[in-house]
Amino acid sequence: MNKKLTKIGSGAAGLALLLVIIGATAVILKSLRFRADLTAEKLYTLSDGSKKVIGQLEEDVTLKFYYSASSSEMPQALKAYAGQVQDYLKEYELAGKGHVALESYDPQPDSDAEEWAQRYGIAQQQVNPFGQPVYFGLAAVCGDRQEVIEGFSPRSEATLEYDITRLITRVAWPEKPVIGVMSALDVLGGEPNPMMMQMGQRPPQGWIVFRELKKDYTVREIKTDVEKIDDDVKTLIVVHPKNLEEKALFAIDQFVLRGGRLIACVDPFSVIDMLTNGRNQQMMMMGGGGPNQPGPSTLGKLFDKWGVSFDTSKVVADLSLSTKLNAGNNRAESNPAFLSLTTKNMAKGDLLVSQLTSVMLPFSGALSGKNTDALKFTPVIVSSQNNACLIDQMSAQFGMSAMQSQLNPDGVERVLAARLEGTFETAFPDGFSSGTNDTANATNKVASLKSGKSTVLVFGDSDFLGDNFCVTEQQTLFGNILQPLNDNLTLFANVVEQFAGRAELIGVRARGQFNRPFVKVDELEAAAMKKWQAQEAQFQKELNETRSRLQALQKAKSGNDRFILSKEQQQEIQGLRKKQAETQRLLKEVRKNLHADIDRLGTKLKTINIGLIPALVVLFGIFHGIYRRKR
Repeated sequence: MNKKLTKIGSGAAGLALLLVIIGATAVILKSLRFRADLTAEKLYTLSDGSKKVIGQLEEDVTLKFYYSASSSEMPQALKAYAGQVQDYLKEYELAGKGHVALESYDPQPDSDAEEWAQRYGIAQQQVNPFGQPVYFGLAAVCGDRQEVIEGFSPRSEATLEYDITRLITRVAWPEKPVIGVMSALDVLGGEPNPMMMQMGQRPPQGWIVFRELKKDYTVREIKTDVEKIDDDVKTLIVVHPKNLEEKALFAIDQFVLRGGRLIACVDPFSVIDMLTNGRNQQMMMMGGGGPNQPGPSTLGKLFDKWGVSFDTSKVVADLSLSTKLNAGNNRAESNPAFLSLTTKNMAKGDLLVSQLTSVMLPFSGALSGKNTDALKFTPVIVSSQNNACLIDQMSAQFGMSAMQSQLNPDGVERVLAARLEGTFETAFPDGFSSGTNDTANATNKVASLKSGKSTVLVFGDSDFLGDNFCVTEQQTLFGNILQPLNDNLTLFANVVEQFAGRAELIGVRARGQFNRPFVKVDELEAAAMKKWQAQEAQFQKELNETRSRLQALQKAKSGNDRFILSKEQQQEIQGLRKKQAETQRLLKEVRKNLHADIDRLGTKLKTINIGLIPALVVLFGIFHGIYRRKR
């Protein structure tokens, strides 16, 4: 009995010792940071851009994280996300090596932490009408300067690192570069109109991308009839510059020659322009239309001087980059003129676009240019080579039915965005006459520059910056949150940051996406659409031939015979109906094969995902058993 009691006591003591060891190990490991980022794009690791920003800090930055951790009102989903945000902030503190300090606060009701959260501007949200408000935001303090992220949301997880790094740059380097914006569209919003205010109408707020731009830069509107651009403007953004006067082109010309950086978004067909000025269509039909009638945009003689070609009557269509759009009547339609571009269409090694995975360009035109000793023309975004073609912009406006006959890929890769850099020559070698007086004209001509070094980035589309094509604004517990529809906003931010801001932010914003496109499915759909187009084209050709034969037979008739179908005509019509039925059967077969290929691909992926690990375990067990038997 004593031996049994001794054995039981020893076992209990050993178990207790084991539990103590496990508990001590857990406490020790909790204070250590063991972490491995296994995502393909390293989404949860600080990028080189963030590390460069932190490494250039000249003053210490304190990050004050306010999160209602002890509040029972905080939703569980936000609690989980708050842990991820706090973990990310610790990465900044470690990377800062003493220049970045992290302080975490739980702003309980009527506490000092809550008072400071309110002072900094952290948003407070009343989740429960009868409960206490909750907080989930971040303040950055550097000296006597402070900036704030009012609230975090899981919906903006993809831009978490960028938002934090941008917050640090704002507080560490408060100076804002001046950016000029010139556009024929109301991209910056309008001034309040007393009459509109009395009627309860709000003034136009402007495009979201430019409202975001104002947070980091001093944005100044440049009128389309300007004669000179202010010297403190270092970067100029031109959006849909339709019908620019000579004096505005001269102002842009001189801006580039003095070293200003230009971002030009021209367009053969602007959807936003059409929607905004659609009310002028009736006047256009009557021969009027006014100055605001919709139309294409280009930089005219500036492009000619720079060696850039841009046909405003054509848009790029690409069968492999089609976008599914709502065609009405609960029907979706793949439109190849709405280009959904992927990583394959981006210039490799170009920091602006190399990490972008989804960019939409609706009704984009094609750019072309040649490299010279003075200027270098570098494509930045291109179409595919095997599935692209040019179609009339008038046909593209009316959907697939109108553009179908022109969808004939010609094996040519189209340039959708390009960079020009080097020495630019003026497009006004004789200066510009403003039409005031001879003395002023002479002064203007003498003062005009003849050449200068600069960089220009040209996009063949302007609609990609419009709200409907790049971002949505959604209401959340912590205010309005921008939710990107694609990488358009990222692309624009990258360009502006490289041209006017801190280039390090580009490597932060252009991170990998949490959404991964079904590339193989897109390739299957493009191949099926090619087959479909071939069948449709063949049937249309035979239909036209039959119509020609029917018209020839009809012309050969006379008198009352013109109202009676001849035997030959009846045979032609019967043959056409048979061919139509055969074509419909073949098209149905194309759709059937497409769905079958997609289903087979899905089954294959499911089999691999579900069965691969069990299969590996079974194989390991078999080989391990064989090995043991041999021993």
